Amino acid sequence: METSVNVREMCDRVRKIAYDAHVYLAHGHLEKVYENALAHRLKKAGIPVAQQHPVKVYDEDGEIIGDYIVDLLIDGWLVIELKTAKTLAPEHEAQILGYLKAARLEHGLLINFGSYKFEIRKFALSKK
Repeated sequence: METSVNVREMCDRVRKIAYDAHVYLAHGHLEKVYENALAHRLKKAGIPVAQQHPVKVYDEDGEIIGDYIVDLLIDGWLVIELKTAKTLAPEHEAQILGYLKAARLEHGLLINFGSYKFEIRKFALSKK
């Protein structure tokens, strides 16, 4: 299991790589372009990443009740949700928080490439 130091370090690395991709590509592309670019750059940096990765969704009693597909999953524990919106909205935050809770994962990054200004937000849920 990751430690809080590893979480912080990994999020910092992903943040830097995503920012560099945003600077190079700017805004105006489809979400898939940013997903491919970020996955490519993460792999080049030696970070294990899976694109369009299925994640199990659990009910409160532990029963698997479905799947959803995350944009990127880093090292099996860090969910990356990408957007190409003018600005991040509450529904984007609700989406990633719902994903984390239902999949029983603790850490996620919400990244918006659609604005002139780079936007990234970190989310963490306690398993308790």
